[in-house]
Amino acid sequence: MPQRAATTTASPPTKEAHPQEGPSPFARILKGLGNEVERGERLVGAAMHSGRDLGAQELLVLQAGVYRYSEAVDLSAKLVDRAATGVKTIIQGQ
Repeated sequence: MPQRAATTTASPPTKEAHPQEGPSPFARILKGLGNEVERGERLVGAAMHSGRDLGAQELLVLQAGVYRYSEAVDLSAKLVDRAATGVKTIIQGQ
């Protein structure tokens, strides 16, 4: 007779309550966006106050930097809008 493998019923893994180390993923994203916006502001400010003509390569770098800056600002605005909508929904549900 073929032997049958013993089957055991394992209990599902339990999640232990560990205090979260460091900032939450949302906080890390917001911090990264804030850093990106600050970097963009410095880039634009430096270009405006340089007082010199920029070459073609420098203008392309500036254009790419301004694009990243505008995308970071746009994403920040969307996150704030979604968070405000979520808070409004929670408040209306009470």
